[in-house]
Parts: sequence; structure tokens; C-alpha cells
Amino acid sequence: MQTQSASRWIDRAILSVMAVLGFFMVMPFFWLFSMSFRSVADAYKMPPSFFPPNLDFKNYWTVLHTSVPFGQIYLNSIEIALLVTIGQLVTCTLAAFAFARLSFPGRDSLFFILLVGLMFPAQVTILPIYLGYAQIGLLNKPMGLALMYLTSSFGVFMMRQFMLSQPRALEEAALMDGAGYFKIFWRISLPQLRPALSALGIITFTQTWNYYFQAKVLLQAQNSMNLPLAMDALRGYMQSGNLSLVMAAMSMAVAPVILLFLIAQKMIIEGVTMSGIRG
Repeated sequence: MQTQSASRWIDRAILSVMAVLGFFMVMPFFWLFSMSFRSVADAYKMPPSFFPPNLDFKNYWTVLHTSVPFGQIYLNSIEIALLVTIGQLVTCTLAAFAFARLSFPGRDSLFFILLVGLMFPAQVTILPIYLGYAQIGLLNKPMGLALMYLTSSFGVFMMRQFMLSQPRALEEAALMDGAGYFKIFWRISLPQLRPALSALGIITFTQTWNYYFQAKVLLQAQNSMNLPLAMDALRGYMQSGNLSLVMAAMSMAVAPVILLFLIAQKMIIEGVTMSGIRG
């Protein structure tokens, strides 16, 4: 009886701690959206209020009509994120199948080299990429930034861990029936990868949406910028006192990622957890 009572108290304590942590995690986003609907006068009103005194949508209209081409920049971010996400889903899955299911000389050594690549930050490779892009005319093109990340070591590792957990009996039966490796990949392995594909796609989309350093080096023209660079370009409005306009731009920038996470959080957790446990 005492054990059950102690267990309930522990559960309540854990829930209380999680509720407090959740509050502090959600609060910045609430404040961001709240500030975006305030006029300049309300943004600096003291004492501050949690909810905007008057809903003012003017900031969102102004963001789309500043000297920064926010609409074009928004399309650039969507283009980059979609290209990288689709590219990584294709290349990482095919590479993972080769590492997990095929036998060829040097397979383990190649996979080790691939994992070593995870340890190198983007700053190490950006200079040769910049010089190469300058030679072939890919600077200031969103496509150039997307090409850098059409595959990733993390994606290959994650998909390989998931494929290693798949039973080999179906593959062996398919091989005995005369099926080739691509048919086995397409008809047997790929359908079982839906949770992992969903998790990798969402993680990749979110990471790509937030690229700043790479974009800062490769995308300097305003028409080629992505959203993190647009936030930097709008910083002048914040310095001039129009904090609400910058908050409106940031709200528009983070809204797709928040919606994507809310819709697909179950698939993210399931995919990452299964790839970690089964590997």
C-alpha cells in the first residue's frame, strides 16, 4: 500500500516537473506570436501584458511590403527544404540498403568513413564549396545550397539502423524466386520503412529550414536569401524600434515548422525510437 502511494507521489512529481519545463518551452513561442499582433506603442507598454490589448495585423502586411522581398525569400526556403528533404530520402535510403543488405569489398570501411564525416562541422568544407560554386555559377542560387545536402551521413546511419532490424526471411525467399536487389528494396524493404522515412523527412525539413551559416556564405543577393537571412536583413527595423514587425516576420518563419511538428510528432518519436532500439 505504501509502495503504491509512493509511486503515485513520484508520478505526480514527474508530471509537475514536466509541466513546468513545458511552460518554459512554450512561453517564448507564445510571446513571439503575442508581440507580432501588437502596435509599436503596445510592444513597449509597461507593465507588459501576456495578451495583445488590440489585435493588430498590420505588422504582417508590412513584412510583405518592406524593401526585403519576403515573399520570394519564403519561396526560396520552401524550394531548398523540399529539394533537400526529397534528395535525402532517396539517397540515404538507397545507401542504407547497400550498407545493411549487400556484401561488397570495403563495405565496413566505407561506412566507418561515412560516420567520421559526421564529426566535421560545416565550417570545414564551406570554403572549397564556395570556390567551386563560384567557378560553375552556383553562388546566389537556392539550388546551390540544396545541392550541398542532397545526402547526409546521419540519414544513412539512421536508415541503416532501421534496415538492420528487418527480418531477412522475406528477402531470402524473394532471392530464391529470382527477384533482384532493387525489386527487394522497392517491394519488401521500403514499405517497412514508413516510420523511419517520416522521421528522417521531418528532421531534414526542419534542419534545412533553419540553415544560416551556409546560406550566409553562398546566398548574398536578397532575391536568393532564405528565411534566417531575411531575419538578419530585417534587424534594422528592430533597431529602429519596430520590434513587432520583426516578431511578425519570425512568426511567419517558424509557423510551418511548428505545424509540421505538431502534426507529425508521433511519427518523429516512433521513427527515432525504433531506429535506436532495433539497431
